[in-house]
Amino acid sequence: MSDPSRDIRIGDTERSQALQVLGEHMSAGRIDITEYGDRSAKITTAKTRGELMALFHDLPDPRPQFATPMPMFPEPSRAPARRWEGAVVPIVGVAVVILFFAVLRNPLIFLLIPAVAILWGQWNGRRR
Repeated sequence: MSDPSRDIRIGDTERSQALQVLGEHMSAGRIDITEYGDRSAKITTAKTRGELMALFHDLPDPRPQFATPMPMFPEPSRAPARRWEGAVVPIVGVAVVILFFAVLRNPLIFLLIPAVAILWGQWNGRRR
């Protein structure tokens, strides 16, 4: 399986660093001026890390270094799960039905269900 970081696109900063590293290899006599010209042309057209690193596969260190890629979206914070939070509104609904048939007989009591749902949602939204 291939390294997924090889498919990350590079920018001008990475290309200029690679040209600098390639110049060090030419100064050390590892490549000649013709090979330097060929590889530097390929560096300027490279689009991904993999394309850039392929130009250094037969050379020892130093090699171009890449920063760790940052995630596009931060990880959501993991709040401790409370199982009872999802049961508040249904419990209120059952309690309202019991109160309607056992005590009140007033249909306006059913307005408690959406009122509790709205208030509970507002309260939960502020805590997170």
